[in-house]
Amino acid sequence: MDRLSALLAREPEDREQLVALLHSAYTRALIDADALSIIEGALAVSDMQVRDVMVPRAQMQVIPISDSMAAMTVKAIETAHSRFPVTGENRDDVIGILLAKDLLRLHAGEDVAVRDMLRPAIFIPDSKRLNVLLREFRASRNHMAIVVDEYGGVAGLVTIEDVLEQIVGDIEDEYDFDEAADNILLDQAGHYRVKAATEIADFNAAFGTRFSDAEFDTFGGMVIRHLGRLPRRGEVLHLDGLRIQVLRADSRRVHTLLVDRSTAAA
Repeated sequence: MDRLSALLAREPEDREQLVALLHSAYTRALIDADALSIIEGALAVSDMQVRDVMVPRAQMQVIPISDSMAAMTVKAIETAHSRFPVTGENRDDVIGILLAKDLLRLHAGEDVAVRDMLRPAIFIPDSKRLNVLLREFRASRNHMAIVVDEYGGVAGLVTIEDVLEQIVGDIEDEYDFDEAADNILLDQAGHYRVKAATEIADFNAAFGTRFSDAEFDTFGGMVIRHLGRLPRRGEVLHLDGLRIQVLRADSRRVHTLLVDRSTAAA
């Protein structure tokens, strides 16, 4: 601590000098790589806006209020999300947020309307800074906000996890693969969850495909090469009779994909 204090005693005059001091501290083994990454992420968040990390409107997983209980349950199972914007007559008419766990009340036979279970939707501008949004999330105890553009239309959504991942990196939850789990896993809905790091040879062996590994080594690399960019969460593409949906991805890499053979040919 004395060495670190001595290092930081030279007050930096701008952010660049501060970052240089932090890197110097890392080089001297005063802080580890994780600490350096978190500090840099926290500094970067203050310069980022909601539009930089939000899920775009076209990729939002929403539930129309007119859907049946069965349809809502299927959507919750297939996407493995815990919260869903609920829309009225059109996709821009977000009337509230439905928690997946509240669907259990319907399955338990409770006589309650879906509309009565909705939590209030929070609307924020796409220009809001992430550090301000994080402070508001903590104060209000909300985990999701609907992003609107300058004309008041829905531009996308953002969650507290999206913001935190910019600081600490990707966050795994109860729906993510365990580190020791297989790269390809059949879930309860009959879909295959595939880690992006799965080697092409292993993927071909599991699905009977003949994708070449001459230009890329992993399934995620093949998807990125096909799109020509990093995929976004919720994005769907079709390759060789397979329907592939991106389950988890951030601004740096893709993590998990959902593969379905039965609906791809439809």
